[in-house]
Amino acid sequence: MSDSNADAERNDSPATDNHPALLDCCGGLNNVDYSKMDLTLLEAFLKHIHVYDSRLCIAVIAILFNPLFWNVVARWEHRTRRLSGLFGSPYLACCCLGFVIILLNIYRSHSMTVAMKAQARWEVMERTEVFYAGIGLMVFGTLLVVSSFLALGFTGTFLGDYFGILMDEKVTGFPFNITENPMYWGSTANYLGLALIEENVPNKHFCYLPPPHELSIIGKIIALF
Repeated sequence: MSDSNADAERNDSPATDNHPALLDCCGGLNNVDYSKMDLTLLEAFLKHIHVYDSRLCIAVIAILFNPLFWNVVARWEHRTRRLSGLFGSPYLACCCLGFVIILLNIYRSHSMTVAMKAQARWEVMERTEVFYAGIGLMVFGTLLVVSSFLALGFTGTFLGDYFGILMDEKVTGFPFNITENPMYWGSTANYLGLALIEENVPNKHFCYLPPPHELSIIGKIIALF
């Protein structure tokens, strides 16, 4: 009887009971008093953003529209081959789409630069280390963008696979051996670096720098993709 009782007790106790129950921090997030959180830095940051500024809205629309446009067009071409038929060649159609994408990205870079200049400056960011961090980001971003373009070529960069233009083999060398999306990460680093540089351009400590509009042109060139 004792053995059968022991077996019954083991069967009644599931294996999960052997693990300690997980405890919620502070009794769960519903019990956290958010009124005691120090949001001073966040509030100071948000005060410098004019959310309803038309130039910022245009920049946001350009940022969202560009990838939506080329993904929709490329998928439509992949299903219908309409662009290839219209231009008489998948290579010509791909080059034309790539040219449109470049123009859209130039406008996106321009609208972002205009939006950044229209926003208020945050004194916390006006320091030497922030400026050089921006330089470093732009150098790193440019390296990723240029190296990935050289590795893929024009048609490989501008959605040639949707037109049936395939590479002989998968690109696994630099920079694709460190990240799967070097173009996206490179462009992100370029824009962030440009923002940090623009924040420090009027600073008297950087009187040796080129004028702001020249830096903007440089930013547009290296962030084309």
